Amino acid sequence: MLKRKRLGDLLQEAGAVTEAQILKALDSKREDQKLGDALLELGYITERQLMEVLEIQLGIPHVSLYRYPIDEQVLGYVSREMAQQNHIIPLKIKNNELIVAMKDPMDYFVIDDLELSTGLMVSPVIAAKDDILYAINKHYFKNDPQVTEEQQGQDDAPAIRMLDQLLNTGVQLKASDIHLDPQETQVNVRYRIDGRLQMEKIIPKQLQNSLVARIKILADLNITQSRLPQDGRIKTTVGVTPVDLRISCLPTIHGEKVVIRILDLSNALMDLSELDLSPDNFSRYEQLISRPSGLVLLTGPTGSGKTSTLYASLNRLNQEEVNIVTIEDPVEYQLEGINQVQVNSQIGMTFANGLRSILRQDPNILMVGEIRDQETAEIAIRASLTGHLVFSTLHTNSAVDTIPRLIDMGIEPYLVVSSLSGAVAQRLVRKVCRDCRTEREPTEMERDIFHRNQMDIDYVFEGAGCSACHQLGYRGRLAVHEVLQLDDKMKDMLLNHASVSDIRQYANEQGMAFLIQDGLQKVKEGQTTVDEIMQVSISM
Repeated sequence: MLKRKRLGDLLQEAGAVTEAQILKALDSKREDQKLGDALLELGYITERQLMEVLEIQLGIPHVSLYRYPIDEQVLGYVSREMAQQNHIIPLKIKNNELIVAMKDPMDYFVIDDLELSTGLMVSPVIAAKDDILYAINKHYFKNDPQVTEEQQGQDDAPAIRMLDQLLNTGVQLKASDIHLDPQETQVNVRYRIDGRLQMEKIIPKQLQNSLVARIKILADLNITQSRLPQDGRIKTTVGVTPVDLRISCLPTIHGEKVVIRILDLSNALMDLSELDLSPDNFSRYEQLISRPSGLVLLTGPTGSGKTSTLYASLNRLNQEEVNIVTIEDPVEYQLEGINQVQVNSQIGMTFANGLRSILRQDPNILMVGEIRDQETAEIAIRASLTGHLVFSTLHTNSAVDTIPRLIDMGIEPYLVVSSLSGAVAQRLVRKVCRDCRTEREPTEMERDIFHRNQMDIDYVFEGAGCSACHQLGYRGRLAVHEVLQLDDKMKDMLLNHASVSDIRQYANEQGMAFLIQDGLQKVKEGQTTVDEIMQVSISM
């Protein structure tokens, strides 16, 4: 029988954390959160450190489930719900003992429950949380009888269960999107995880129509219309996670392709301090959003985290004495105490028309989801010139490019210069997995890239691949930024038709870090790799 110890004591004995760190974690953790999760969230330990301490101190082995031969006969001993809820998966029975992989082998309540329900002694082994969730999704759904043709004719239950499974998997893998791609003989399911699409499952063709119909019913879409694109949304709870799902249906030659965007409402609202801004960029951006008026633009491609940055900014400015109104397409997250308006072009509620009405609502701060045309740009600029602080987004490659882009839209240069306070360009890159991060000498090419950006490098980091990151070497994403502040000299240069390269050079002289430089600094800190930065940066 395991000697029952407390995790905090074990971690302290091993020297992994200090008493002060444990007290801080206990103080800041949520009511239902375990101490280990709180320490991981605060970055005091890595998952690998936690597993190593438990392995050494308790003498419990650690396993990688990536290619582990799980005996599928024993899956029946633990229900899928219990496995998902407690992050456990049974592996095999050996000498009348049930070997169970657990994220937390010190969860004695779960061990006691298992021993009571199975009548077997439970022998825990340690595995990474994501590794366990991945194994649950891979094995528990493998031989589901729900996709047989006989059942398919009887009722909609197979489609209901299949959708539940797809959403569960998506939330557990922290996917941003689920793609259902119809082919001639099957339907491929792909998940976008950390910005990359990966194939996860193949659904039989005969389940396609009822699955799409199920999604449309929940999203309140027209199930009889399959020849035109449709968009909808579903607000639901997957497991214990409240999510907002954006549904997009597109007719293809093999049926309707459906993309489900997953917005996790439980960790939707970020603070400005959580946006990965470097200290210098943080102080520049804080100055921009602290002004009483002016136009602040965020730029970057779709999926670069612009909306998260906008919401974090509004969250920071959200005070009782301030009237904040947004007009969005669509409203992504609902913010307490902020008036949010949804664009509906079918009834004439465009960005421009909505913005005109909002200006009659006595606002202090406005957020326009996107500047798409000259009319919206002109109203936003005029609002910023009449004492309002206006936030919006624009699709350009860099912060400096926002200026010629607005002028190309037909806005007079003097209006751009007098209204624009600053612009932020943003991209998302994958983070090196903290659990398998290793140090190495930089290559000649990497040294050259650093050298060209007036930076030196002694070593770089990369992920070797482990069970926590599914052997990818990356886990999670972080943002790289460039923050442009317009000063009087820059405004003069613009009015005198200075070139973009002259403005870039002047901004550089004033200490502005471009995307590449902010990215390379984060490479130096061991947060990401040169490969990732090269994929999002346009200049070297």
